[in-house]
Amino acid sequence: MSEHEESINTEEEIENMTLLVFAGDLDKVIGAFVIATGAAAMDIKVQMFFAFWGLNALRKEGYKNPRKDFISRMFGWMMPKGANKLKLSQMNMMGMGSAMMKRVMKKKNVMSLPDLIKTARDLGVEFIACKMSMDVMGLQKEELLDGVKLAGVATALAHASESRTSFFIS
Repeated sequence: MSEHEESINTEEEIENMTLLVFAGDLDKVIGAFVIATGAAAMDIKVQMFFAFWGLNALRKEGYKNPRKDFISRMFGWMMPKGANKLKLSQMNMMGMGSAMMKRVMKKKNVMSLPDLIKTARDLGVEFIACKMSMDVMGLQKEELLDGVKLAGVATALAHASESRTSFFIS
């Protein structure tokens, strides 16, 4: 091996993947979780960084908002509350498209988004919520699924720079 060649020892190095989930559309978030769970099943360490609309996938369903200012309450009221409430990015047709997609997925034995989220957690995928996005949108940690970490863009960039593969889901 020449002095310019690097030795790659896959047994000692841990392969990392970072997914930056900016979108909050059902089909895009499903895609992000399919990639994450597939990679985690291959023993790849996966971090998912959720910002802006992507945060809606991590919201607890039925959670009553704590005291908030008017704008924060409006954001909370207008945004989907959890993975089951996300809509398709195309052909949503006032919710009929999302319902049809979920029905077809069930018929074809494709995991639902809540099941993909649970599987990702079980496989050790790390969920990180963008603190700045949460502040802008008036979300509080208590509104998110348990175990979600809060961090800033520097953390996302550090993970991405250490990862062999990074995806931006928008």
